[in-house]
Amino acid sequence: MVTEVLRGDLVEIFHRSNEADFAYSLPGVGRFRVNAFRSRGSCGLVFRRVSVGAIPLADLGLPAVLTSLAMEPRGLVLVTGPTGSGKTTTLAGMIDHINANKEVHVVTIEDPIEVLHFDKLAMVNQREVRVDTEDFVTAMRAAMRQDPDVILIGEMRDHETVKAALAAAETGHFVMSTLHTTDAAETINRIIDFFPPHEQKQVRLAMAGSLRGIICQRLVPRADGEGRCVVMEIAVNTGRIADAIADPEKTSTLPALIAEGGYYGMQTFDQHLVSFVRDGVITLEAAMSASTSPHDLTVELRRLGLVA
Repeated sequence: MVTEVLRGDLVEIFHRSNEADFAYSLPGVGRFRVNAFRSRGSCGLVFRRVSVGAIPLADLGLPAVLTSLAMEPRGLVLVTGPTGSGKTTTLAGMIDHINANKEVHVVTIEDPIEVLHFDKLAMVNQREVRVDTEDFVTAMRAAMRQDPDVILIGEMRDHETVKAALAAAETGHFVMSTLHTTDAAETINRIIDFFPPHEQKQVRLAMAGSLRGIICQRLVPRADGEGRCVVMEIAVNTGRIADAIADPEKTSTLPALIAEGGYYGMQTFDQHLVSFVRDGVITLEAAMSASTSPHDLTVELRRLGLVA
C-alpha cells in the first residue's frame, strides 16, 4: 500500500530514509497529510485529514488581531507551536483572508501542500518542495524574481531559509512562516541561534525592524468534549517589543511585555486560558495542564473567584 500512495521521487526518498511526509488526495473522500515510516521491518502509514480549502479566518474563532496581522503590507509574521497544534490551519486562514481582500500576488512554498487556495481577489501560486522546486532556499531565491507581494514559507528549518525570509521582509514583502517553538522569547532566540555569533547583532536589529507579530499555539481539549480549541500567545511588535528583540539582555522580558500589551491585541497563554476557563470553554484541569505557569494561573483564577 505504501508504494501505491507514494509518487515520483518520494519512493526513492522513502527507501533511502525509511520515512516520507507528503499530501495525498483520495477522490470522493478527502485530502490528507500522510507520514510513511518503517516499524519492526514493516511499513506503516498515518493519514491526517486536512481541509481541501481554507477555513475563513472569521470562522476559526481566533483573536481579532490576527486579521490585522494578515493585512500587514510588509514585514514578518511567525506562527509557532508543536506539530499538530494547528499552525497550518491558522496560516491557511490568514492567506485566505488576504486572498479575499487584497489584489496581490501570493507565493507559497510548502512541504507538502496541505490546504489548497483558489484565486479570489489575489493570485495564489502554491509550490511544493520536491514537486515544483528543489527546496525552500531555492524556491525563496526564485520567488524574489516572481514579483510576489506575499510569501508563505511552510517552515524555516535552516540558516539560509531564515536569512532569505528576513531579506524578503526587509525589502518590502509580507512574509509568513512557522517554527516549532513554544513561546515568543524562544522564537526570537531560535532565529538568532541559526546565525554565527558575529552576525547575531545585525540579525536582532533586522528582526526588531521587520517582525510584525509572533503567534504561538497550543491545542487544549474543550470542556464539552467537542474537539479542541486553540490557545495562543500573541506578541505584536511595538517599540518596547522591538527593544527587547534588539537587546539580548532584554529578550527575557518579553513575557511581561506581552502580558501588559492587551491594548495592542497581545496576550500570554495564561491570559487566554483564564478567559477560556471563565467562559466555560475549557476545564480547570485542562487549563492547568496547558499552562506555562500553573502556580501563577491558579493565583489569577483565585483572584477572579474562578477557583476556591
